[in-house]
Amino acid sequence: MVLDFTKMNGAGNDFVLLDNRARKVSLSCDQIVRLCDRHRGVGADGVMLLVPSASGRADWAWEFYNSDGSTGEMCGNGARCFSRFVQRLTGVSGGFTFETGAGVITASFQGERVTVNLTQPRELRLHEQVPLSAGTQTIHSLNTGVPHAVLFVPDADRVLVGQLGPEIRRHAHFGPKGTNVNFAQLTGPNQIRVRTFERGVEGETLACGTGVTASALIAARLHGFTSPVKVRVQGGDELEVSFKDQGGEFTDVRLGGPAEFVFEGRIVI
Repeated sequence: MVLDFTKMNGAGNDFVLLDNRARKVSLSCDQIVRLCDRHRGVGADGVMLLVPSASGRADWAWEFYNSDGSTGEMCGNGARCFSRFVQRLTGVSGGFTFETGAGVITASFQGERVTVNLTQPRELRLHEQVPLSAGTQTIHSLNTGVPHAVLFVPDADRVLVGQLGPEIRRHAHFGPKGTNVNFAQLTGPNQIRVRTFERGVEGETLACGTGVTASALIAARLHGFTSPVKVRVQGGDELEVSFKDQGGEFTDVRLGGPAEFVFEGRIVI
């Protein structure tokens, strides 16, 4: 099969995007893994296919896959890239909606920056004591479309993400499907730095939009942060998380940041 693709990145979180509006492309797990392979394929943290909305609840829909071939419900950086991809393909000038595994997402544009709403956060758990090989750690968690664990650390640069990340990601406390893992450092008023070990990628990525959002919201709950929260990610970019905090619940959660076209190409898989 010959595929025409677009390579994009959102704050360093990179993706392969395919136009499947005609529903002629069907990818196996092995094909997705090959596309994402950085030596034998295009190289990416995930693959997104543009498809028609099956329910009619949105303008478009996506099929999203992690680099290991597993299905992903939601990806904040991916949602921004997908939005610009749809904008370029369809010529739409304003905002639009698209369906994801986590719900309907709305996209708006500010030049090359994109803001997307995220689905209603749920399952907030604070101050849980989780035993790890390095000792018991205080871990907070929140589902922002996918599950995230958040640990606050004094220096994100010194965190052993490659060792702690896999252990927490697969810990029985977060079973059976596991969790994404974020290491957040407070860097100033309404400012944090975040490094993320992503489930499905099974490694650290340069950015994770839903992880950034989970970290910002938990910082708001624990440290009195107010909207918007600015977040510096491992790739060096800055994302912005805005929200309303009413009655003890977060609503109108939005993630803003860059979404860049890298290159277009054709590959035989």
